[in-house]
Amino acid sequence: MSAFDLSVRFFLQLTVVLGACRIVGLIARRFGQPQVVAEMITGVLLGPSVFGLLSTKAVAAGWLPIHAQAWLFPKESKVIFFAVSQIGLALYMFLVGVEFRTDLFQSRARSAASVSVAGMITPFVLGAGLGVWLVRLGGFFTPKVHPWEALLFLGASMCITAFPMLARIIVERGLSGTGLGTLALAAGAIDDAAAWCVLAIVLASFKEDWHIAAWAIGGGVVYAVTVLTLGKKLFARMEPLTQKAGGLTQPMLAVTLMTVMLGSWFTDAIGIYAVFGAFILGVAMPRGEFSASLTRQLEPLLVVFLLPTFFTYSGLNTRLDLVDTPQLWFIALVALAAACLGKGGACWAAARLNGEDNRTALAVGTLMNARGLMELIILNIGLERGLITPQLFSILVIMAVVTTLLASPVFEWVYGAAARARGDLASLPSRS
Repeated sequence: MSAFDLSVRFFLQLTVVLGACRIVGLIARRFGQPQVVAEMITGVLLGPSVFGLLSTKAVAAGWLPIHAQAWLFPKESKVIFFAVSQIGLALYMFLVGVEFRTDLFQSRARSAASVSVAGMITPFVLGAGLGVWLVRLGGFFTPKVHPWEALLFLGASMCITAFPMLARIIVERGLSGTGLGTLALAAGAIDDAAAWCVLAIVLASFKEDWHIAAWAIGGGVVYAVTVLTLGKKLFARMEPLTQKAGGLTQPMLAVTLMTVMLGSWFTDAIGIYAVFGAFILGVAMPRGEFSASLTRQLEPLLVVFLLPTFFTYSGLNTRLDLVDTPQLWFIALVALAAACLGKGGACWAAARLNGEDNRTALAVGTLMNARGLMELIILNIGLERGLITPQLFSILVIMAVVTTLLASPVFEWVYGAAARARGDLASLPSRS
């Protein structure tokens, strides 16, 4: 397809995606699911697992002259779709960082660190144990993968948290700026950064190039320290300028967006993913009129228009029909049980040991247990780099989808209803 044909098709793709996200969102709300989960489900529905299967059957029955799913989402167009989805994700995580309460984090730093460590070590160990079993069974990792690489990859996959999705759920549930929201975000950020460092080690070993791991770990630390110290002092000058101008001017907005793109590029280039660069920049931004004006200008278009492209993109590449035997379904159930016990149970226990009440601890464990699209991203990397087979990819996708679907209803059950009764939690924030 020519560049012109791809751009024309892309406009139609966006129309279908945005419309489908809103329709599925209306249905999802009746089951207590937030819009972000609806967008994830929409991606799977529009992908080969549902829309693709229906299109194939329609062509075979003579109802359609062409394969509708393949025509609407050709492989050539996924590059454009991916690029736009990354812009939406980076900007959203930047705004999440802007709303991140560092004062509350400092007051709960010990709890966040404990929850993060527990949420990494326990599922990592269970994932590695599952990896030992799958290596012995055979057929789940490619022949080029060493057993210890398989264990590290599966361990990292099990301990990942859906950081962007966690952030979206926290915003939609009215938890931004609260102790629980800050604790979950901080622990999730630490967890995911560590998981990406483990993935960098696996890829470095697989490619026999240890510079990959050195760049990811060392570069990430240097970036965070630089932005949160020197960068924070420089960005602080934006607040008095905003107050003097009576709001965020176009030149200041342009400089801010350029900085976000640069930070996202750097962390993506060193191998720890763009969301962390954007999030850390957001944390370093000044609070006050600058942050309020920035949110007013960016949030509506971003949440409604750009962000759904990210939450649907990975679903377009997901196939759930590969899990087609009792043995594979049994392995999928074992993986799901290990994921929930290792992540949710460990984070709950760590929060309790650090003095959090039982409801808050259960809420933290529930939120941290959602894998979402960060899991899908790490799985796509494993599949594309030749680490895992399509069968294991599909099994872990099922785990990611189910743990994410469980997050909202379980959170509502253990925390949401009681918190709203006390007036501590918004029922339907406007930004959802």
